Amino acid sequence: MTEVRCSRCPLRQSPSFLENTAEDIDVVQSLKERELRLRAGEMLIFEGQTDARLFTLRQGWAFRFKTLSDGRRQILGFLLPGDFIGVQQKMADMAAHGVATLTDALFCVFRRDSLWELHRRSPRLGFDVTWLTAHEESMVDDTLLSVGRRNAEERIAALLIVLFKRAAALQEDGGASGVPFPLTQQHVADSLGLSLVHTNKTLRKLELLGLHHIDEGRLHMHNGKALARLADLFGDGLPPRRPLV
Repeated sequence: MTEVRCSRCPLRQSPSFLENTAEDIDVVQSLKERELRLRAGEMLIFEGQTDARLFTLRQGWAFRFKTLSDGRRQILGFLLPGDFIGVQQKMADMAAHGVATLTDALFCVFRRDSLWELHRRSPRLGFDVTWLTAHEESMVDDTLLSVGRRNAEERIAALLIVLFKRAAALQEDGGASGVPFPLTQQHVADSLGLSLVHTNKTLRKLELLGLHHIDEGRLHMHNGKALARLADLFGDGLPPRRPLV
């Protein structure tokens, strides 16, 4: 399949992302090595990997995770189209966490020295990478707040509303037809520090309240404001317009 040039990337047509100058897009194109397609459930980055590249997720969903020696897994965050992956690994000798796909996914793969080159050749792109990294850190902080202080209903409500808003921002209909929701209950449990049984019961309880429903891999929101109140989330929950690398 013919690879798409950065200037024609379909994500650049989405209002979710800030516009780049033609010069910055040329810089990104010069650092792009290839495109990589993975099937659902495949690994993009292994924990401890020393030669991981930098990636932009162009299609599909993925997640970042860490595991303990006995196999217990903590999902650190979910990745949607437009997310930039691998910066943390470049700050250390090896990848501190793994990245796996939730769905079939398409990634843009960048040169190993891309992080340095982005900062050297375009301070604006360097700032964009810094912004993306800081934004990802803030999402991890929100997850820690949920795991540390919210009860099960609040945790799941917060996860549902945040993922719905992020996914809806990528759709032309703003989520009116629902949004993809490829997470299993195990993914939800692993991201929120809940048991699988507790996750199942809580999801069913929230659905019976009529605030949302999940059907055939899609999440439909019926009363987002009530769900946000339950999660103790402030603001409209809309994700900010993001840079696209």
